[in-house]
Amino acid sequence: MPEATSKTTLPQPATDQPAVIVENLGKRYRRMHTDRPRTIMEAALAGFRKMRAIETFWALEAVSFSVMPGQMLGVIGHNGAGKSTLLQILSGIVEPDQGRVQVLGRMGALLDLGSGFHEDLTGRENVFINAIIGGLTRQEAEQQFERILAFAELEDFIDNPLRTYSAGMQMRLGFAIAIHTNPDVLFIDEFLSVGDLAFQSKCLDRILELKRAGCAIVLISHSASQVQELCDQAIWLEQGQIKAYGEPEVVAQAYADKMAAKANQPVRQGYSQEAIIRAVRRLDHQGNRQAEISTGDGLMIELDYGIQQAITSLIVSISISSADGQIFFNTNTQTVDLNLPISLGEHQVQLAIERLDLAGGEYFVNVGLYAGDWRFTYDMQWHQHPLKIRWTPPEQTLLYPPRQWRIKPSPTSDTALVIESST
Repeated sequence: MPEATSKTTLPQPATDQPAVIVENLGKRYRRMHTDRPRTIMEAALAGFRKMRAIETFWALEAVSFSVMPGQMLGVIGHNGAGKSTLLQILSGIVEPDQGRVQVLGRMGALLDLGSGFHEDLTGRENVFINAIIGGLTRQEAEQQFERILAFAELEDFIDNPLRTYSAGMQMRLGFAIAIHTNPDVLFIDEFLSVGDLAFQSKCLDRILELKRAGCAIVLISHSASQVQELCDQAIWLEQGQIKAYGEPEVVAQAYADKMAAKANQPVRQGYSQEAIIRAVRRLDHQGNRQAEISTGDGLMIELDYGIQQAITSLIVSISISSADGQIFFNTNTQTVDLNLPISLGEHQVQLAIERLDLAGGEYFVNVGLYAGDWRFTYDMQWHQHPLKIRWTPPEQTLLYPPRQWRIKPSPTSDTALVIESST
């Protein structure tokens, strides 16, 4: 097995050579006994053999790739796939057990955005400390200070102790510092978890600005559509190994297909099941099956359900949520006083959504069957029916409803010209 080599950071790369080189990278950890002794007495009675690891496992194994200046590499995979371990090794936080990592130029890392802060120091003092740790000289940190402050939008709080900052304020400050160290290579872990939508949009603009300036970027993400939209290359990690590596569209689609197949496996929970969900179909308005639509397209959700025991009433609830459980759309048959058939046997109900104005991304259609007073859940399927929305509008927003801009003359103007622009 090759020996691990230390991570090296070299001067700024030429544009014709990789800024990041990873060769045969591996990291192993030891798994301990689940019933390890908790005290010295227990260890003496049980035998000290139980204090030893029973096995080793590879959190990363045989991982190789390169990133050129001005390129963005996206890394996707489920929790536990090895994404965070990879980023920690690239950032120099963790040493590999095999393989080699070479980073050319100044490195920036957006991992735990609040790490490295000192709570008893002011925001101003933390900016200078972390900017210098990030590779700036004192003079460069002073030159960048106002830009960092403006980007973080914390002008009124910068001289307060950091312990008075909310978690969101600390994250904004950490991000602002990291992206103003002028890195040649940038490692990012889920940047869209920072701040509100407006701040996220500003973060994305700055990251793309760095990319255009020649910064090589490695982005860790749970969103296949985000990787497909932003990245030049993509890697799908599974159980510490590269499952796919190449064009973002191909890799993201392979990952999405795997997650969809996994999500469609029936998962039964402890529901009473007097009424049961038989099938859920996502259709267009012509009745064709659709698990992928574009922003603004219509969607029909068709539900087959069965009544297995006598009930007195039934509510069908349908929602659309993101992978992290945030619900963006929610409706039910009670709100429109719809009396559903509840005789023993098989029935069907459809929900037609004229247009779904959600931003592009990975979503799920969720369906539940409830008693008329909401006291009982007969059956529910949560995150079992994936829905991919392709992002077509040029704006960064979660919603994209029809809208119309108008330029009208002022009341004192002589012209009657009205200019309209609709989307």
